[in-house]
Amino acid sequence: MPSFVNRRGVRRPKRMRRSKLTYLLCGLAVLLLLASTTANAIPAYARQTGSACADCHAGSYGAGSNGPQLTPYGMRFKLNGYTDTDGNGFKIPVAGQIVGTRAVPAVGQSTTELSEADLYLAGRITDQIGGYVKVQSDNVGDNKFSTQLSDVDLRFVAKDLKLGTQEATIGVTVNNNPGFQDPIAALPAATQNGPPTVSGTLLNPSSSNTLAHRVIGASVYGLYDSNWYGEIGTYSSMPTSVQDHLGYSIGGDPGKLSDTGYFSFAYMKDLKSQFFSAGIVALTTKRQLPRTGPNEDVTDLGYDLTYQYLGNRDNIVQLAYVNILEQRRYASVPASPVIPGLTAQAHGVVHDQSASVSYTFKQSYGVTYSHLVSTGTHDIVRYVPYGDPDTASYSFSVFWTPFGRDDSWTSIANIKLAATWFRFTKFNGSPTNVFGAPLGAPVTNARDLDEFLLSASAAF
Repeated sequence: MPSFVNRRGVRRPKRMRRSKLTYLLCGLAVLLLLASTTANAIPAYARQTGSACADCHAGSYGAGSNGPQLTPYGMRFKLNGYTDTDGNGFKIPVAGQIVGTRAVPAVGQSTTELSEADLYLAGRITDQIGGYVKVQSDNVGDNKFSTQLSDVDLRFVAKDLKLGTQEATIGVTVNNNPGFQDPIAALPAATQNGPPTVSGTLLNPSSSNTLAHRVIGASVYGLYDSNWYGEIGTYSSMPTSVQDHLGYSIGGDPGKLSDTGYFSFAYMKDLKSQFFSAGIVALTTKRQLPRTGPNEDVTDLGYDLTYQYLGNRDNIVQLAYVNILEQRRYASVPASPVIPGLTAQAHGVVHDQSASVSYTFKQSYGVTYSHLVSTGTHDIVRYVPYGDPDTASYSFSVFWTPFGRDDSWTSIANIKLAATWFRFTKFNGSPTNVFGAPLGAPVTNARDLDEFLLSASAAF
């Protein structure tokens, strides 16, 4: 079998009092993010390369939040700027996806609806230029849809280079979601598997005022000797008017960014029937939120570890662990409205961790378990009522994909059926009474945020 390369920020201080509804909406929004069946295994790529979806993704349809999800072949396709082709003429780089969902929350009314419709502009433009663009339309209730520009990753790549005696690939990526461009697809932005959080890291798309889809940046990346990957770049936040035009509420504005740097480095080893990687990532910025306010300093430092057993592709096991620590120097130190003389901390940290393991049988049947934890510095002023932003949750899912295998009769369309259980053991610093309701008032426990989802997705 050929070598790997050649083979086919800181949050603003919380208001002293937040309503129960605000926190509940935060939790539900997180569930919707985690419930996404979005994957990169779109038929446009299969038509372009002449390969099955299962060549790039263990689960034929893409794994969504199922660990590393990309196979070494899929990583190579991404690194090559989505430009690989079977050479059999031009293929239209367009695909679509629709998703239907049955949601059964632990508390509240169950719903059955067409939850998402997507358009993908994805694939090769020239030998050196390709990309991935997703336009997503979500059902926001009463059969009304909100359309947004989702993930974007446009690439220019120079392949088959020589640095000394070793092969090399050098490219440029322009994207709107730090970590989405990660070739190993282990970081939260790439897996859609960030921990639910009250106050998470900048690299976690589940965080409030997330950078995801609201920034634009460019990075230079390179792969050397098939094993060593490096990337360095920068990001700027989009003007609020642009965010609004792209379908995003300006209430989620990540603020004005300056002196922003992004860096990642990884060692990847392809052992033919197995693969492992170890990587580090960093994001640092100065941020103004609101945009006319003072600067606050944010630095995210993290690492990720992945392992895949591919074997003969009948039994595939994928494991991933991501650990991101964010250091914050806050722009202000508000005083407690309850305890005289007590002020918020001037510095703090938040810590996001995720671990997942998935098993896929014959490229069609799969099961995934993910454990997600977010913690932070104790600060009774910023995090009411308990002074801790800690959350802990896990998900368990099973799926079936009838098409997309190496022996499938079509690469024009694909279907995925999935069932997912979301469970919370802690939210907003407590397993019980997570909003600090007074005696006699209705109480919300962490488990009240649990949800069971059935989904059916079709891509074409």
